[in-house]
Amino acid sequence: MTLNEQPAATLARKLAARDITCESLARACLERVQARESEVLAWAHLDAASVLRVAREFDRAAPEGLLWGLPIGVKDVIDTGAMPTSYGSPIYAGHRPAADAACVAMARKAGAYVFGKSATTEFATAFPAATRHPLDPLRTPGGSSSGSAAAVADCMVPLAFGTQTGGSTLRPASFCGIVGYKPTFGMINRTGVKPVADALDTLGLFARTVEDVALLAAAAAGRAELAVLAAVSAPKIGLWHGTEWVHAQPESAAAVEQAAQLLARVGSRVAEVDAPAEFAGLGDAHHDIEYFEMARGFAWERTHHAARLSPVFISRLERGSECSLDRYHAAFALAERCRRQFDALMEHCDVLLTAAAPGEAPLGLGSTGSAAFNSRWTLLHAPCIALPGFKAPSGMPVGVQLIGPRRGDRRLLAVAEFAFRLFR
Repeated sequence: MTLNEQPAATLARKLAARDITCESLARACLERVQARESEVLAWAHLDAASVLRVAREFDRAAPEGLLWGLPIGVKDVIDTGAMPTSYGSPIYAGHRPAADAACVAMARKAGAYVFGKSATTEFATAFPAATRHPLDPLRTPGGSSSGSAAAVADCMVPLAFGTQTGGSTLRPASFCGIVGYKPTFGMINRTGVKPVADALDTLGLFARTVEDVALLAAAAAGRAELAVLAAVSAPKIGLWHGTEWVHAQPESAAAVEQAAQLLARVGSRVAEVDAPAEFAGLGDAHHDIEYFEMARGFAWERTHHAARLSPVFISRLERGSECSLDRYHAAFALAERCRRQFDALMEHCDVLLTAAAPGEAPLGLGSTGSAAFNSRWTLLHAPCIALPGFKAPSGMPVGVQLIGPRRGDRRLLAVAEFAFRLFR
C-alpha cells in the first residue's frame, strides 16, 4: 500500500515517530494527483511547489498535534488566507480571504496543512462542478462537496473538509464509497464558511475510515475525546423507513437490509422505528428555510452579478423571494416540534439506520443527485455518518447512513466504527 493510500491515523502515527517524512507523503499524494487529476478534476486550486515547501518545513519541526504533517483538502467555499477561495463561482475568481476559516485554523493548530482547495458546486448549491466520479468519469461524484469526496476516494489526500446544507456530505460519500460525517449542527464552528442557509449549514468531514474522520472531527472541534472510539457491542439499531423511502432504489434498499442483517447477526437489536406523522413535512420545511435564507444571503450577488449566476441558482433565489415570512416561521416551528419528537424517539435506540442516498451515483454530470435521504436530518440538526461497504449490481459503491441523537456525536462515532468493521 503506497503512502497516499494509507489511513490518516496510521500516517499520523508514522509521522510522529519519524518513520516516514512529510515530504514523502506529500510526494505520494502529488504523484496520485498528477496521474489522475485530468480525469477526476477534484481541485479548484493546487500548487505542488507550495505543498512540497510546506512539507519540508514540517520535516524540520518537532511533531505536535493530532494531525501533525497530514495534508487535507478544503472545500472551496471555506476560506483560506494563503490560497484563493472562489466559492465555485466566477464572481469570486481569484478572491483571497484575509484569514483562514475557523475549521481550517483548528486543523492547522492540530498540525495539518492545506494541500489544496477542492472543487465545489456553485456556492455549495446545485449547479455542478466539473468533478467526475473516480470510478466512472461518466457519473457524478455527488455534490456539493464533489471535489473533497472524489479526492479522498481517489487517495489524493487522506482527509478533507466539506459542508452540508441538504445532503452535500453524506450523498457524495455514499456515491464515492468513503466515510462522510456531518456532526451535530454547530459542533464545528462555521466562521469563514460562505453561508448558504445559516439555520442549516454544517461542516462535513471526509475520510476512508471512521477512525480517520473522528481524528479530523476531534481537531476541528477542539474535542480530543472524539478521537477515542469507545468499544461497542450489540448497539440498539432503529431501522428507519420514512416517507422518503419511496425514493430508495433497489441497490440502496438492499444495502440497508444487508447492513441490518449483519448487525443483527452479531447481537445488535434491530427494530423498525415508526416515523412521527409530522416528519412527512420536513422536506418542504427544509426547502422553505434554505431558499428563504439564500434569497437574502445572496442579495449582493443577485443584484450586481445576476448574469454570472446559473439558472438553477437564480430559480432557487426566486423561490426564496416568493416564500412568505409566515411560511418561513411555520417551517421553523415544525422543525422545533420534530426535533423534540426526534429526541424522544432516540431515547430507545443508539442510532437509526437508513439509506445514505437513493442509490448508486447516477450517470451524467448535469445533476449531483437527490438529498431526499439527508435533508430532514440536516434540518433536525442530528449527527449523521455515511458508511461504505456495499455495492450495486454495476459494481459501483452504495453507502448506508447512521443517525445519532443530537449532541450524541461521540456515541455515533463509536457505533459507526463497530459497523464499519462489520461491513468491510
